[in-house]
Amino acid sequence: MHRIAPLVLALATLSAAPSLASSYGGELQGFDYPHPRQAHALTSQGQSLSMAYMDVRPEGAGNGRTAVLMHGKNFCGPTWEETIAVLVEAGWRVVAPDQVGFCGSSKPRGYQFSFAQLAANTHGLLEALGVERPVLVGHSMGGMLATRYALQYPDAVERLVLVNPIGLEDWQAEGVPYASIDTMAESERKTTFDSIKAYQLKFYYDGQWAPRYDRWVEMLAGMYAGPDREIVTWNQAQTSEMVFTQPMVHEFPALRVPTLLMIGGKDRTAPGANRAAPEVAARLGDYPVLGRKAAEAIPDATLVEFPELGHSPQVEAPARFHEALLRELGRPAN
Repeated sequence: MHRIAPLVLALATLSAAPSLASSYGGELQGFDYPHPRQAHALTSQGQSLSMAYMDVRPEGAGNGRTAVLMHGKNFCGPTWEETIAVLVEAGWRVVAPDQVGFCGSSKPRGYQFSFAQLAANTHGLLEALGVERPVLVGHSMGGMLATRYALQYPDAVERLVLVNPIGLEDWQAEGVPYASIDTMAESERKTTFDSIKAYQLKFYYDGQWAPRYDRWVEMLAGMYAGPDREIVTWNQAQTSEMVFTQPMVHEFPALRVPTLLMIGGKDRTAPGANRAAPEVAARLGDYPVLGRKAAEAIPDATLVEFPELGHSPQVEAPARFHEALLRELGRPAN
């Protein structure tokens, strides 16, 4: 009998599995957050908006430090559930916001999305909470946002932690063709539980799926299946365009805060690669190479590699990831 490649077998299993059919509101109404969900009111671009966030504090005095956890595009504040628990147990205060346009926060129409705008929104939230110099922990797209925040407010950041950030390469400059927001919206309207899972299986987890990942797929798919699906898909298309056109790679040399890069080497995330010529797509998303180049470009960077892990090491191997995170955050800044 011929052996079947692990990814082919995994995809076959996926296609045979039943889809989950949860439905959530456009601001994740109906989804259970691991800690009380609060709301920060703000006015932005002439609209009254709300940012959802969790603010979790340790028992007693704690260590006096705050971590702000920034989610990725296909993630939400709740995806940091295990990281929040580990940090709080170690004495940290943890703030985990949902960005405007995502998850439990407002889904505005006619909004100009940029990382600079999202950084300003987040800065306003932290000022309202009295958080002055946090450690920013950004995963995936959240790594792009955390980088912009550190460039925009360098005196307001103690340290930067980038967990498999995207934007380590300029996809458009590499030859990926541009797609308009209208085109991206048409693609977003086809999103289902199965399509999200298939994408993450291929690019995030190197063809190896664990049942505990399903909760985070269901979280996203429920908004696409819910009553506010149209504005959800439109905001997702807008933010996909933001990610594609605003890579961080060119600005790494300007960072002036100590930076920790945590890179899962099996990650192959490359937005727009499906639109690229095969020879272009083949060279994109090489995270072992991209992580090392980023560490060389950032003036005060430390690189921690997880060669056998993928896009979300904090979800895939939480014990190993958190041991490394706490160890590195315990070291004095250079």
